[in-house]
Amino acid sequence: MLDRPVSELSKPRQRLPDQRWQIYPQKPEFAQNLAALTNLSPIVSQLLINRGMETPEQVQAFLDPESLILPSPLEDFPDLAISLELLENAIASQTKIAICGDYDADGMTSTALLLRSLHTLGAQVDYAIPSRMHEGYGINKRIVEEFHSEGVGLILTVDNGISAFEPVARARELGLAVIITDHHDIPQKLPPANAILNPKLIAESSPYRGVAGVGVAYILAVSLAQQLGQTKGLIQPMLALFTLGTIADLAPLTGVNRRWVKRGLQHLPKSNLAGVQALIQVGGVQARGDEGARGAEEQGSRGAEEKIFNTPTSLSTSPKSKIQNPKSLKPEDIGFRLGPRINAIGRIGNPQTVIELLTTDDMGVALERAMQCEQINASRQEMCQQIEQEAIAYVETEFVASLHKDRVLIVVQPNWHHGVIGIVASRLVERYGVPVFIGTYEDEEHIRGSARSIPEFHVFEALEYCHDLLGKFGGHKAAGGFSLPAENLQVLRSRLIEFANQCLEPQHLKPLLKIDAEVNLNHLNQQLYQQINALHPCGMDNPDPVFWTPNVQVIEQKIVGKGHIKLTIAQTIDNQEYKIKAIAWRWGDYFRLPPRVDVAYKLRENYFNGNTSIELELIGVRLPIQIQQFFASPPIQSSTTFECNQRQYTCGFYKNGIKAELRIRNSEGKVLAIQPGHIIGLLGTNRQNAKEVDISQPQYDSIIQAALQALSVLSAEL
Repeated sequence: MLDRPVSELSKPRQRLPDQRWQIYPQKPEFAQNLAALTNLSPIVSQLLINRGMETPEQVQAFLDPESLILPSPLEDFPDLAISLELLENAIASQTKIAICGDYDADGMTSTALLLRSLHTLGAQVDYAIPSRMHEGYGINKRIVEEFHSEGVGLILTVDNGISAFEPVARARELGLAVIITDHHDIPQKLPPANAILNPKLIAESSPYRGVAGVGVAYILAVSLAQQLGQTKGLIQPMLALFTLGTIADLAPLTGVNRRWVKRGLQHLPKSNLAGVQALIQVGGVQARGDEGARGAEEQGSRGAEEKIFNTPTSLSTSPKSKIQNPKSLKPEDIGFRLGPRINAIGRIGNPQTVIELLTTDDMGVALERAMQCEQINASRQEMCQQIEQEAIAYVETEFVASLHKDRVLIVVQPNWHHGVIGIVASRLVERYGVPVFIGTYEDEEHIRGSARSIPEFHVFEALEYCHDLLGKFGGHKAAGGFSLPAENLQVLRSRLIEFANQCLEPQHLKPLLKIDAEVNLNHLNQQLYQQINALHPCGMDNPDPVFWTPNVQVIEQKIVGKGHIKLTIAQTIDNQEYKIKAIAWRWGDYFRLPPRVDVAYKLRENYFNGNTSIELELIGVRLPIQIQQFFASPPIQSSTTFECNQRQYTCGFYKNGIKAELRIRNSEGKVLAIQPGHIIGLLGTNRQNAKEVDISQPQYDSIIQAALQALSVLSAEL
């Protein structure tokens, strides 16, 4: 018998993602009844139930957001009336208006939206965006003083300002009027602005509650255009910018966001904005068919453009469109292609590039700016990869052993670009499953950082808990930004650990994967995909449906691109094998996957050579429950016999050091020895002459599955 540990002779497989799977309670009878009433499949009905819809009326309102009657924003935003009055008076008197924006996609699309609309409405308007490198987030006293010296009479913040008490107070001292439009969490003390428009200040039941900064700007601009009776030609460009900013900022796609983003995605491919067309071309985005697009377009042709809050926008095709037979975009087109190209500029470039891109009507200028976005985004990707690798190496050396005790990760290193550390923070959250605060030194005395969170941890509350140690800070539940004197770093670390231990339990410290339903591979087809399409646009608070399939066989896998796993999985149902291709983005660390796994995934369409097929985007994988249970508490020293491919075998679990080892012996005395977490086994009559074998190969996998089945019967009998 083999008696040396497998680990001495074989190379262990890289770890699997350490996830906690949370599967929604399944309601098959309820789903069947709802399916019968709505003419949907039971699978889609279960998805809707998971999202809080339990009646045909609720389903109808969700699937057709245009059927909702929206309240006037003037009813829901208390300061909207005075904001409109201030802007009207400024336009009438030709008082200079200055917009103070932000350098992320939300802030830059908001700035461009208000620049275009106010200029069209006759305002004298300019803008400023603080330097990410030298000033950080939000309006500051320098900008206020500069606006004052330029003769500005009205400051309009977008996507910032709610925490800027001192700069706003200084503006008021200088005699400037201030309108704050923002969507970040409300601080304990509001700035002394003339008007504040923030959805966090309105009723939670309002359909406008979830708008991002660009949503507040959109509501303000549309309301002003309506009040001035000058909506013609304004709504479509603003809708395009609203859609870009809302999706790129990960705003919840519920309420008005769902309604307007759905319109915007149908409109974007034929937008008359040169910058949008240039981004689509440079980003290689392909518009795709959407059954809802035609209906929305027909509805839009019947509606008046200016009644944006209750009537669909006109979606007439622009003669400037460069895309033939325009259809609809998907949220992921913005989230993964257009948005990052915009965001990259704000992170490591000059925001003026994006503002010019989104405000120019010259296609030549637009293409030039779009190419600059493309080049800077490529640099951003390389920078992110390098910093992520350095951060992981640092964490593995310094903190990984104490993560479960600390329950939060604080990583600060010199010479990192603070424009991209937020992205790296998100990747560290995915990897380690704890809230991450990551920072870099601006100089020897100052640190600036970003934070990303897990569902049970509130970033903004954590920052407020440490407010006496920080300089500027802001954010919301899931993310935030902060600065601090370098001398406070160790105290900040202790304070954040203290806060984390108050709100987090050990079971929270794994990445949470919410799964909608179990589905067999034979149900994954175009018909199901088209029904799922009705749930789009998906995003925050209306996530992409996630399915899982148990105990599939990984029959092919290879590394492609920059560390992605491309694979084919199979499931046998009623003696018929069903195969499907899948991709696991940035999972190179987990290659090779075991031969048998449970998989969690999203459905995606793949377009290649004119053909469309359904593929899986893997987001979770684990050992099948059966295998987990066996290796967790195997019937040690109990053995049994079984037959596979007309040959007899014996098998059992045996202690090998501190681990359990599955051993399978054939009639010739050869033993296959396998330990959990390995895809390499040992085969031979003893360990001295044993050879390493890849147990994912079909000839070994079939024997292992038969052995586990035989042992499960034995375990039940015991």
